[in-house]
Amino acid sequence: MDPRTAAHTLTQIADLLELQGANHYKSRAYRTAARAVLDVASDDLGPPLRSGELARAAGIGPATLSVIKELVETGESSYLLSLREDAPEGLLDMLRVPGLGIAKIHIIYKELGVGTLTELEESARDGRLASVKGFGPKTADKILKGISHLRETGTYVLYPHALAEAVRLLASVESHPDVLHAAIAGSVRRCNEIVADVDIVAACRDDPAAVAASFTRAPGVRDTIGAGERSVSIRYVDGTRLDLHCVQPREFAVALFRATGSAGHVGDVAAHAASLGFTFTGDELRDAESRVVSVADEQSLYRALGLQYVEPEMRESCGEVEAASRNALPSLITALDIRGVLHCHSNYSDGTSTIAQMATAAKSRGWSYLGISDHSQSAFYAGGLTPDQVRAQHDEIDSVNARLTGFRVLKGIEADILNDGRVDYEPVLLDSFDYVIASVHSRFRMDEATMTARVLSALEDPHITILGHPTGRLLLTREPYAIDMEAVLEKARDMNVAVELNADPHRLDIDWSFCQRAKTLGVTVEIGPDAHSTASLDYMDLGIGIARKGWLEAGDVLNTLSAPEVLARAKRRRIPPAKRRAPARVGK
Repeated sequence: MDPRTAAHTLTQIADLLELQGANHYKSRAYRTAARAVLDVASDDLGPPLRSGELARAAGIGPATLSVIKELVETGESSYLLSLREDAPEGLLDMLRVPGLGIAKIHIIYKELGVGTLTELEESARDGRLASVKGFGPKTADKILKGISHLRETGTYVLYPHALAEAVRLLASVESHPDVLHAAIAGSVRRCNEIVADVDIVAACRDDPAAVAASFTRAPGVRDTIGAGERSVSIRYVDGTRLDLHCVQPREFAVALFRATGSAGHVGDVAAHAASLGFTFTGDELRDAESRVVSVADEQSLYRALGLQYVEPEMRESCGEVEAASRNALPSLITALDIRGVLHCHSNYSDGTSTIAQMATAAKSRGWSYLGISDHSQSAFYAGGLTPDQVRAQHDEIDSVNARLTGFRVLKGIEADILNDGRVDYEPVLLDSFDYVIASVHSRFRMDEATMTARVLSALEDPHITILGHPTGRLLLTREPYAIDMEAVLEKARDMNVAVELNADPHRLDIDWSFCQRAKTLGVTVEIGPDAHSTASLDYMDLGIGIARKGWLEAGDVLNTLSAPEVLARAKRRRIPPAKRRAPARVGK
C-alpha cells in the first residue's frame, strides 16, 4: 500500500467525521495518522506494518492502525465507505469554499438537500440559498464569490505543504535505481507563496525516457496528465501533481535552470544569451558555431553568459537579469543575519506557549531577543489583554529576564488599528511597551480611500514601531483589503515605521513585490513569524525566503538589529520632532 494513498484515505475519514459532527479529537486523530504514515515509509506500508514499526509510530493509535491494516490487506477502507453512505462525497468539496464551515454546510444539506459544488452554486444563483434562515442575499453572494475563488485557485496549495510534498517526491525519484541525482525545481524552488505542482529534474544513468515512463506506473498515481519524450506530468490520488523531467547528466544544469523558471526569467536569460551569440537548444547551451557549451552547474551557466548568479527566489523577470549583467544584484539576507523576532504571541492571548517557553525556544535558535506581542483588548475574540493583564505580563517578562543570560524578552503588543485610525489603548499604557505592532483585524470591507486613511492615521501615532500584515490577506481564502500600498509605504518611510513581512504561511503579507518597492523607497521591513507556539517560530525560514524573493538585504530588515538598537528606534519615534536627533536607518 502506497503511503500517499493511505494518507489520503485517513484525511477523507477525518473530513467526513467533521461533517457528521463527530468529536473533534476523533477527527484530529485521523489527520495526525495521515501525517504519520508519510513519515514512516516512502513507498510501501506493508513492511513497517508487519514489523510493528507502524504500531509504535507516534500519531498512530489502535483505530487508525486498524484502517491502515485493512488498506494494506484489501486496498479499501470499509470505515470510509460507511461514512460516505451518510454524507455525500461532494460535501468535502464544499468544505473548501472560503467562508463556508461545517455548521453552514449542515444547514444547507438539511434544508436544501444540496450535496455538491454545482448544486450549491445553483442554489446561490436561483435564490434558494438566500431564503434559508441565517443566510440571506449577502451570504449567498459571498458563497458565489468563494466558489469562483476556489475554481481559480483550487489546484494550488500553500508553500509549506508543497515543499513537504516536493521533499517526499524527491526522495522517491532519487530512490529509482537509474537516477544518479535529482533536484526540486519550479515554483517550489523559487519560494512562491502558493504552488500548483511540484517540478523535479533527474539526471539518469542510461535511458531518461524509460525512467520518466516508469513513474506513470508508480504506486499512488491516479492518472497521467501529459507526457513528452523525457518528461511526464502525473497526478497522485491526493491531487498532488508532479512534473518530472529526466535528462542525461551532462544536461542537468541547463535542465534545472529551465525547469526552475520563471518562464519570464528564462526568456530574459535566453535573450541575453542570444545577444552574445549563444542559444538554448533543448537542455543544452550552444555557442555561435553551434557547439555544446559544457556547464557543470547553474553558477557555471550564468558565468558563461557573463552574468552574476541569480538566486532561484529572484528569478521572476523583475529586472534581475539586467542587474546581473551589471554585477549589481543585492547580497540577499540569510537566516544568519536575523538577531531576534518581534511578532510572537503567548498564552496570555491566543498563543499556546508560555513566555518562558517561547524565550527558551527562541534562544535555542541562536537569536538574542524575542518580543512578546499579544493582542490588545479590542481583539476580544483572540483573548486580547486588558490593562491589568498587560501589567501582569510585564511583571512576568521582568521575572523571565532575570533568569536569562545573553538573551532578552521585549515587551511588545499587537494593537488593533480601530475603525477611525486610532490605536487601541490609551497613550499612557502604550508608553509602557518597548515597541508596538499596529494591525487591522476588523472591518476589512472598507473602500480603498477609507481603509488607506485609517492606516495612514495610525502610522502618525508616535507609539507605532511596525505596521503588521499590511494588506490583511489570507492566501487561498481571503483577498487583500482595498488599500493604496504606495501611499502606505511612503507614509511609513516618512514616519520611520517598519512594515511587516508576516511569515505565517497563510499570510506572507506584505507580498514580495511590495518588499521590492519598500526597498526602493527606503522603508525598513520587519520579518515576523506571528508565532503562536514555539514550533511556529520556524515560520521565520519562510519569511526569509520571501524577503530574498523581494530582493531584501540584511540592511533592509529591522530584526537584523540588536535588541538595544530596536529599542532605540522605537523610543526615538516617541520623542517630539523638535527634540529628535538625525535619524539612523537600518543598514545605514
